[in-house]
Amino acid sequence: MYAVIETGGKQYRVQEGDSLRVELLDAEVGSSVELDKVLMVSNDAEVKIGQPYVAGAKVTLKVEEHGKGKKIVVFKFKSKKGYRKKQGHRQPYTKVTVEKIEA
Repeated sequence: MYAVIETGGKQYRVQEGDSLRVELLDAEVGSSVELDKVLMVSNDAEVKIGQPYVAGAKVTLKVEEHGKGKKIVVFKFKSKKGYRKKQGHRQPYTKVTVEKIEA
């Protein structure tokens, strides 16, 4: 059984037991989060597709950790003007594990 969920403006295909990094969630480490923005649910026999979300479907996630991703360098440059700007960025994330898919 798998589902397609939406969180943080992105879509993820998840199964029970999967571990993934999502955009930062406002939840404590060790707590559970229920997402009701489920776009599709599939168990081997049937597929339910929402318009836009599947009614009554929930995915329960367990928060494992919060952290920051790898640093990227943002470099702005304009030729012949002497303009250079270097900036770094580390995107915050939440690592979650899928506990249960209900449809």
